[in-house]
Amino acid sequence: MTTAPPRPDSPYQSYVYAYPHKTAYRPLPGRPPLRELWAGEPQHALSLYLHIPFCEVRCGFCNLFTRIGSPEGLTTAYLDALERQAAAVRAALDDGARFALAAFGGGTPTYLTAGELERLCDIAERRMGADLRAVPLSVEASPATATADRLEVLAARGTTRLSLGVQSFDDAEARSAVRPQKRAEVEAALGRIRAAGFPVLNIDLIYGIDGQTEASWLRSLDTALAWLPEELYLYPLYVRPLTGLARRGEQESRSAWDTRRLALYRAGRDHLLAHGYQQVSMRMFRRAASPQAGAGEYACQTDGMVGLGCGARSYTSRLHYSFDYAVNATEVRGIIDDYVATEDFHRAEVGHWMGGAEPRRRHLVQSLLQAEGMPLADYRARFGGSPAEDFPAELARFAERGWLADGDPAFLRLSPEGLAHSDAVGPMLFSPGVRALMAAYEAK
Repeated sequence: MTTAPPRPDSPYQSYVYAYPHKTAYRPLPGRPPLRELWAGEPQHALSLYLHIPFCEVRCGFCNLFTRIGSPEGLTTAYLDALERQAAAVRAALDDGARFALAAFGGGTPTYLTAGELERLCDIAERRMGADLRAVPLSVEASPATATADRLEVLAARGTTRLSLGVQSFDDAEARSAVRPQKRAEVEAALGRIRAAGFPVLNIDLIYGIDGQTEASWLRSLDTALAWLPEELYLYPLYVRPLTGLARRGEQESRSAWDTRRLALYRAGRDHLLAHGYQQVSMRMFRRAASPQAGAGEYACQTDGMVGLGCGARSYTSRLHYSFDYAVNATEVRGIIDDYVATEDFHRAEVGHWMGGAEPRRRHLVQSLLQAEGMPLADYRARFGGSPAEDFPAELARFAERGWLADGDPAFLRLSPEGLAHSDAVGPMLFSPGVRALMAAYEAK
């Protein structure tokens, strides 16, 4: 593993799970009122995301907004603040606003006790008006916190998808990734999750760990497959600034690491396809005929996103907004303390205005990176044009590299090689303005 910047031709430029990235957000002059931001926005099928910024340990690769452990009383104070924010946000929405899906993420939501998880669900339902038993609800967990009492609460409150961060079933690889866990503990957690009866189990795995071989990677996949998970996410390892692995320093050259990660991706992809899984994106694989946690769950190009918690984002058509962002432990603690002390949540603090062609870029980024591709009719209906007209230079570069599929005039779709290079495709679609903001961001 290496901390050097990616080479210009690297398949691994950046994982694009949202556009633009939080490093393009800046303090908002005038702190616009939420009621004004949400006025006139479609609110019949909103997404609700609740962020819990606590973990029991910090993995060496993690750059998520999260705090390790919590002093006595902090989780209660955090939920108090979350409830105040929920009341302010709900007041900014229309009376008829409805939620079509919900998710609890982090951090590790199951860091909370069973009683605190009950309260978290109450905030979503009683304060926000989301019927968790009637809409898809996805919750992230770690093996150590996936205890029977917590899982019982989540199952009873309507969780349809439980995502477990495993990363590797090989104890030596877990240590190499600075993730203290034992395979026996992971498998015990999986047993409890299956016993709780969630319709969808997702297992997260990582490839590219120092010392990982194709043989050990396939062993981890086979161990996961033995649990018949409805979904599997295969993540390439990234070493980002201010993380534990970044402090460790280089273990191999960037070119060698790129070659190894790409080979492991292809081996993992082919292995899952051979075992009856369908590829949904570069990272996501779904077992054929398995239940889905919800239609449109992984695409939020058109639906509004309402985020609660100090690390959550909210999306309107005009503005993406959140709170401050950090990775460094001291900075994270300060932001959480500020959030907990906040009484007035009626205004947006930090964000990025989605003017000009940015909504088109976002739609293209999030649609093109899905294996099914983007229906061109949907794009034309929304924007009145075509991607070829709006982004000719970018699409020409993709075509030159063989990253676009041929044969279906109704869809813009990546080829298998293009899908393998999703972490290069996404960043190539960033606007010059977003690139400049991200480059000027000072990590903290």
